[in-house]
Amino acid sequence: MAAIGRITDAVTGGEALHRARQRAALLPDLLVEARRVSASVATGWHGRRRRGTGENFWQFRPFVDGEQVSRIDWRRSARDDNVYLRDREWEAAQTVWLWADPSPSMLYQSGAGLVSKESRALVLVLALAELLARSGERIGYPDVMAPVSARNAAERIAAALQTNRPAGGFPATARLKRFSEIVLVGDFLDPIDELTERIDLLARQGVRGHIVQIADPAEVAFPYSGRTEFQDPETGAKLTAGRAEALRDLYRDAFEARRQYFGEHCRRLGWSHVFHATDRLASEPLVAVHGHLSGQPQSMKARA
Repeated sequence: MAAIGRITDAVTGGEALHRARQRAALLPDLLVEARRVSASVATGWHGRRRRGTGENFWQFRPFVDGEQVSRIDWRRSARDDNVYLRDREWEAAQTVWLWADPSPSMLYQSGAGLVSKESRALVLVLALAELLARSGERIGYPDVMAPVSARNAAERIAAALQTNRPAGGFPATARLKRFSEIVLVGDFLDPIDELTERIDLLARQGVRGHIVQIADPAEVAFPYSGRTEFQDPETGAKLTAGRAEALRDLYRDAFEARRQYFGEHCRRLGWSHVFHATDRLASEPLVAVHGHLSGQPQSMKARA
């Protein structure tokens, strides 16, 4: 097998075109689901505004000994007996880029999964766009949509993806600027050296990243037994196991070790890493990513 956990059927030729059309037709339904999921966590979403060195006014607050006198707002202070400072809004992160992996392996859904990995990834991206738009963030999608600050950003992304869904593989990163952020949602089953090299490049560009790694429950538990044939959806390579259950412990150990290694590598770069299995609620990784984007990691963690 080309990668740990890649156990779906190959998708080629006319079947690939058919699947692409099916995905485009499903996007309106996925947008509705994304809005439902975002509404379920919206009460906890407070945006990403924080005190800093930007140009926009944020708030007045009482003067404290030791702070810069030049920041005192004398007009506001003249209204009563207190002295107030004028705080400005933090503006370091200018744009949040969102991306859902379009690779063929994302189409997989076992009987234990609530949805396919691709459907869950798109719902998370669109739900996140809904929430970020409420905070006035600039939102873009690599190779699909330039950054916009609009309340209907999620709808725009869904409409753009219906007619322009890039092929599988890592997104183009040339337009990502220093201090921007990117949320990457996928199964990340490519060779681990390639994955780490790609995110290392982004980190060197000054981009802050957030990884949501999605897996089907069968890819985690490996429930197969007896004679089983596995086929890589990317290359068509096949592996036949006479007694699949004999591989279970080895597979699980390798899958978990790879997951832990990838997560630790992300954290060493200052990136966040959330693992999510599709038998769990979509709101779980959404809450976790919200916490990381806000700089306040949540106690609730998405887990398999």
